[in-house]
Amino acid sequence: MNCASPTDFNFSFKGFKCRGGETDVHAHGWGLAIYEGRGVRTFHDPLPCAASPIAEMVSSYPIKTLNMMAHIRYATQGAVSLENVHPFTREMWGIQWTFAHNGEVPKFTVPRNPQEENNSNNFCGGTTTDIPLLGKCMKAVYHPVGDTDSEAVFCAMLNALRAEFTTLPTLPVLYEAIQRLCCEIVRGHEEKTIFNFLLGCGQFTMFAFSWPGSRDGSKVWNGLHYLVRWPPFSTAVLKDVDYAVDFSKTNTANDRVAIIATKPLTTNENWKEFKKGELLMFSNGLPYSKPYELCQVERCGRGLSSRAIPRGEICPIKFSYNIPKLLRETVCQALGHEEGDQKVWAERAVDLGCGSGQSGAQFRQCVKHLTGVDLSPEMAEEARESSCYDRIIVGDAECALHENNQNGQEGRTWYDFIFACDLFPYVEDLQPIFQTVRKGLGKGGTLAFSVELLDESLNASNEEVADPGFVMQSCARFAHKRWYISQLCQEFGFHELLRKESTVLRQHCGKDVLGALVVLELPPSEAV
Repeated sequence: MNCASPTDFNFSFKGFKCRGGETDVHAHGWGLAIYEGRGVRTFHDPLPCAASPIAEMVSSYPIKTLNMMAHIRYATQGAVSLENVHPFTREMWGIQWTFAHNGEVPKFTVPRNPQEENNSNNFCGGTTTDIPLLGKCMKAVYHPVGDTDSEAVFCAMLNALRAEFTTLPTLPVLYEAIQRLCCEIVRGHEEKTIFNFLLGCGQFTMFAFSWPGSRDGSKVWNGLHYLVRWPPFSTAVLKDVDYAVDFSKTNTANDRVAIIATKPLTTNENWKEFKKGELLMFSNGLPYSKPYELCQVERCGRGLSSRAIPRGEICPIKFSYNIPKLLRETVCQALGHEEGDQKVWAERAVDLGCGSGQSGAQFRQCVKHLTGVDLSPEMAEEARESSCYDRIIVGDAECALHENNQNGQEGRTWYDFIFACDLFPYVEDLQPIFQTVRKGLGKGGTLAFSVELLDESLNASNEEVADPGFVMQSCARFAHKRWYISQLCQEFGFHELLRKESTVLRQHCGKDVLGALVVLELPPSEAV
């Protein structure tokens, strides 16, 4: 649980503890880690949570916190004993780090028999007491106390972070580093790995990652879900026990709570499942994943805080979000408009993947009616609060093509300008988006977007293997090939007005990520 203001966890824990041996099979111990200022208060018990006197005491103890995690264990690695109970804690950089995990990580799984151990390349030094080294780590400082793959993963991640940074990383830098480690942990064992974790980094910050799946022979799906509870509050009904609370009577307008759980804890709220490979950072009761969002959180004073090592600087060039401004300048150049001209040159426009509204703000003065569309309800709400959109839609690009008329009947909506800032790196196959855009553009309509380009000289494909035209990068974003973009333009009848390549869109691992800003026109003869 991550909160905007100090909040107790009694309601959620009341239902959650029932899953520790009463309504679910996770009866092999439980634990809590509750941040209070720079300290962390922990409770651990190898008894089933549903039958634990300590859990009963905690459930009626109104401890308020900004950041906490709880875990109930189903033992697949290691004995049922106190040392194997989550959450695990370690101090690094003068910060208390906490970790809880559900799933199974083959790269960190102790071999179950001598033959398997002899054939295993997973363990450094060839013994089960060692753990794999991740990232730039050459020597482990943190070691597991117990026998679980979960604690081994936690130690390996901390070892890698400690080896990489000599100054306290800012949130955007830390996010990228954790994302790389997640990819490394899963790589080579994608089918067998189930890797869902919570990582607490002090009183404000919680990272959550999901690589879901089912164990061999089991139909139980292990993933992660989250919910943001904010004004206007309503009644929430627990799933595991007959209990409900009307939060409109207990919470204030300043309260906001994000709850992350393996399975939804309530029956009447809109829980959202993590996508496979998705990493979110929670702070102030909200999820974040984009560098400019993380930078804003940092600047609000909710970054990591340490007395042990100096703080890294937020580079204004590296983490400023310039894509909307760059794309607007490119569009103005392509259409022959002066930069800064207040003239309205588009009647109806749609911002695909509008996020918090920064992209819409750049084009607002150019458009008479502006629609924003985003898959995330939270991002859509932030965009709505920005007041730069005439209409906000929660959904995909296809949803933007439909609008209800005065009689409540759905009809087709036409646009003369469609733009997407930093959306395409999150989409592998762009063909469906191009198809949707073509249906939604009117005669002579314009499509503008940014795209990260793949260095084809470093990624020459095997001629015998079909080349899809895109690849997932180590940062879990997609890069697309030049020929692929050109092929889509030709396939859907677009005419290229302007393409600016070798544009620095962002940085990754200290290196510039180059991309292109593209402006296309749908000739009147090609419009649907």
